[in-house]
Amino acid sequence: MTPHHLPFYLARPGETDVWMIVMGIFLIAAVLGVGNLYLHLHSLPERMAHKSQKLQFEIVAVLGLLALFTHIHLLWIAALLLALVDLPDFGTPLRSIAGSVEKIAGSAEGTDGAEAPDEEEAAAVSEKTEPVRKEAGIPKKEVRGHA
Repeated sequence: MTPHHLPFYLARPGETDVWMIVMGIFLIAAVLGVGNLYLHLHSLPERMAHKSQKLQFEIVAVLGLLALFTHIHLLWIAALLLALVDLPDFGTPLRSIAGSVEKIAGSAEGTDGAEAPDEEEAAAVSEKTEPVRKEAGIPKKEVRGHA
């Protein structure tokens, strides 16, 4: 019933359809390639934030995972924007301020025997600089109170 002049791309009766096998392999490769591209693009904010602070990296990673599993694309955009912005380091200056306030207040932690040499060194340095100020005619700074 089939005509004798079939095109080359059609399988003859009883033969293996080579083009269907080629298209099946191409379809599997295309699905794996697009999935790899999607996951590579999806991990972009994490790779960008990997060089930043630990807290920022963890927030970006959590936003990326939430976006992946919930399909809320706004979370991925937020992760990307957070990865692009360098958050300032608030911890170091605040720790420095807290340490200075402890020294000023003379707290129990800061008044151990290790603090005494620093105070003695500061007194020795100020004694050495006093004669230089008097000779050069540099007046001492007046410390004024608030009231």
